Amino acid sequence: MRVGRPLAALGWLFLASSVARGADEIQVYNAEINPPGRFSLQLHGNYVARAGAAAGFPGGLAPGGAFNGTPEFALGVTDSWEVGAYLPYAVTRDGDFEPGGVKLRTLVASPHAHERRFFYGVNVELSHQPRLFTGSHWNSEIRPILGWRRPPVEFILNPIVDVALSGPRRTIDFAPAARLAYLVSSTWAFGLEHYADFGPIDRFDPPRRQVQEIFLVADHSGKALDVDVGIGHGLTPGSNDWTAKLILGWAL
Repeated sequence: MRVGRPLAALGWLFLASSVARGADEIQVYNAEINPPGRFSLQLHGNYVARAGAAAGFPGGLAPGGAFNGTPEFALGVTDSWEVGAYLPYAVTRDGDFEPGGVKLRTLVASPHAHERRFFYGVNVELSHQPRLFTGSHWNSEIRPILGWRRPPVEFILNPIVDVALSGPRRTIDFAPAARLAYLVSSTWAFGLEHYADFGPIDRFDPPRRQVQEIFLVADHSGKALDVDVGIGHGLTPGSNDWTAKLILGWAL
């Protein structure tokens, strides 16, 4: 969801990874960016009510019972370029607050994507996080964006590649995400979203260890506030069983 336009989704989210894990951002990017000079704030939050697996790596945050979140700050630079930053955090099942480092991103996209039938872009992210959140302190994400829209239908694909830049295992994971949405009106949207992480691109994880989760999501865009809510259920033993998410967005 980009601030100023709703994410068109009530969705199926397939989140796949080698083991269950928390995510500070559960979202499909739609290539919509802030106009030049506009600043925006989004608050991402999700609560893993019940996890189907342990932490993703030794010493990692156990997803079950944890709340994961991040404020996201974004600034439009040109009609096709936006920069942003995240400050992830988690509240553990024991109630402890844990800061999650910092993530920086840059997004280049087709201008005025919300007005186009076919739209595209790419988001590149660089992150540094403590051991509790990731197996390698330095990581990068490359997220291409391909979308097609013919109201009331919208389809978006994010074939994401996650790259570990430090640590003993500098893997490259393939983690595609997709969304099929029904645009009810200019302010409401429902649809299907799909996220996946199949593991290292040279050797995918076995299907039972991959995470696949389905989320039902509804989006509403208001004059002062955008809201995206959802509830998700895992499909594999490696998935989080039940997760709820909420995204609030303001254009400033």
